[in-house]
Amino acid sequence: MSAPDLATRPLPVRPLSAEAFAPYGEVIAPRRAGGQGAGAPHDPERDPTEARLVLHNGTPRLWLMQLPNVGLSFTRIARHRRVSQCLGALHGEEWLIAVAPPGESERPSLDEIAAFRIAGDRVIKLHPATWHAGPHFVQAACTFFNLENMDTNQRDFEAAELGVRFAFEL
Repeated sequence: MSAPDLATRPLPVRPLSAEAFAPYGEVIAPRRAGGQGAGAPHDPERDPTEARLVLHNGTPRLWLMQLPNVGLSFTRIARHRRVSQCLGALHGEEWLIAVAPPGESERPSLDEIAAFRIAGDRVIKLHPATWHAGPHFVQAACTFFNLENMDTNQRDFEAAELGVRFAFEL
């Protein structure tokens, strides 16, 4: 069965919150800062709301991805087991991502796949091994920053065909 012949399954898009996203990763929201030279009352090492990054399994890479619009549906999902990938859109663009909890199976349960709308002033950090499809967006193109490891796409990339086409329900 080719991808165009697959049955389509609607995927409701949920609003992003730290609680709703917790099984898949963490939400990084803007935080007021005092500026250079100002006293820093905030201690990130003691703050449990700080994102806990896993970057020790390789050389970290921060890069800008320029992506074309690929539509609002997907038939594959991927994961990275060694890194806590971080994604955020530049220019305040809203975007979508589908996720499923980390696990040892060769593909996630279709019923565990969830979709989230990410505001342009938010970044997500995916737990290692979190399944994800996206970013997806409605603009013709969008630029994202991506924090992962230098070898993520060569040595830490697993993809799974889902056997169904998921369509984001906006």
